[in-house]
Amino acid sequence: MLKQIKMIIDKAQHYKEQVTALLAAEKLPITDIPENLDNFFVATAGNKVIGVAGMEIYGNYGLLRSVAIEPEHRGLGIADKLISHIESLANSKKLSALYLLTETAPEYFRNKGFVEIGREMVPEEIQCSSEFSHVCPVSAIVMKKSIL
Repeated sequence: MLKQIKMIIDKAQHYKEQVTALLAAEKLPITDIPENLDNFFVATAGNKVIGVAGMEIYGNYGLLRSVAIEPEHRGLGIADKLISHIESLANSKKLSALYLLTETAPEYFRNKGFVEIGREMVPEEIQCSSEFSHVCPVSAIVMKKSIL
């Protein structure tokens, strides 16, 4: 039986310190996190951030990044809810596709409708992002999901 928690999905702007700490604990990049976190969402339980997901926008495309859930809260559907919020935001901004880089969760993202693509198929706008160009290793798997 899944444990139940009282969780809220919220915009991440007021949680930057906790977001950074969670990403660092999960060994995800933090050096290039946007200052204002405008396109980031957090899952909170009480006043504590237990999950995060973000999107950077490049032209007509979004780059999904920084998806992390505290280990003790995994398996409760929190990442699903956060990614759903990101996809809704991408849709509201009329983006045509979401891209991501992953080393650890390709199967999870396949189940969310993302497909693996070659690095050469990524639009130039995304290729110029810090995530794509130098933060994530070349060995990371590139995935895409069409929005419109």
